[in-house]
Amino acid sequence: MSVIRVGTSSWADRELLTSGWYPRGVHTPAGRLAYYAGRFDLVEADTSYYAIPAPETTASWALATPDGFTFDVKAFGLFTGHHVRVGTLPKDLRPPAAPPNGTVRRSDLPPETVDELWQRFHDTLDPLAAAGRLGVIQLGFPPWFAHGEAATRRILDTVERCQPHPAAVELRHGSWFQGDRALKTMLMLQSAGASYVCVDMPQGHPSSVPPLLAVTAEPAVVRFHGHSPDWARGSKEDKFRYAYQERELRDWAARLRRLSEEADEVHALMNTCCAGQAQRDGARLAALLADQTARSH
Repeated sequence: MSVIRVGTSSWADRELLTSGWYPRGVHTPAGRLAYYAGRFDLVEADTSYYAIPAPETTASWALATPDGFTFDVKAFGLFTGHHVRVGTLPKDLRPPAAPPNGTVRRSDLPPETVDELWQRFHDTLDPLAAAGRLGVIQLGFPPWFAHGEAATRRILDTVERCQPHPAAVELRHGSWFQGDRALKTMLMLQSAGASYVCVDMPQGHPSSVPPLLAVTAEPAVVRFHGHSPDWARGSKEDKFRYAYQERELRDWAARLRRLSEEADEVHALMNTCCAGQAQRDGARLAALLADQTARSH
C-alpha cells in the first residue's frame, strides 16, 4: 500500500515562530523540530536554499526526529540558477573581488568552485541519508527559467549532480507546459529519474504552471502555494498568504489518493507559510486523508 506523507515547507520561519503554533515552553531549535515531528512525518528544509548547512546541523535534525520522519531538502539556490549573496558562500570559496551588487550566480564562479560547493552540499546530506531521514533534493528552478535546449541540459546536469540521492524538479515558467511540451517535459524527467513537482498555485501569470498530476519517479511530489491575489506583485508574505478552504482540501485529498495509486509514496507539502497557516492546512489535509483510508477499509 502506498504512503502519503503530508508536511510543510519549513518548520522555523519567523512568522511561524511568532504565530503561537508552538507552545510557549517549546523554544529551542531541537524542541521545535521534535514538536513538529510529533504532528507531521514530512518537512521541507528550506534553509539549505539560502546557504549550505554544516553537517553538524543536519545531524542534529536527524537526532531530533523519530524513525520514519522524512526531510525533503531544497538545493542551494546557486545550483538552480538563482543569484546568491556572496556572504552565504563558505569563506574559502568566495571570489577574491566582491561583485558590485554583492551577489553571484553559478556562471560567475570557476567550475572547480561549483564542484566543491556540490561536494559540501552532499556532505551535509550524509547525516540525513545515514539516519534514513532523507527524502528528495528539491530543485526549484527560477520563474525566468524558460523552456529551451540549454535549459533542458541544465536540468539534466543538476539532476545528475544530485546522485545517488533522488531529485525532484519544480518548474516555474509556463513554457514547459505549452501544447505537447507538457508530455515532453514529463518524459524528460522520467528518463532522468527525477520526480516532477506538481504545483497548486495562482494561474494566469508567466510563472504559472498547471496543476498536472504525474508520476515520473519516486516519490510523487505536490507543493501547495495557495491562490493569493497578490501573487504577481506582492511581497513573499503576500504571495503565499492563503488559507485553503475545506472544499479545496477535500478535492486535493481525493486527487492525492488517486495519485497514490500510481506511486509508492506521495509527498504533499504546504507552502502557505504565513503565521502557521501551512501547519493548519496540512493538519486538515492529513485528517481528510486519514478519513479516506478509514472509509476504504
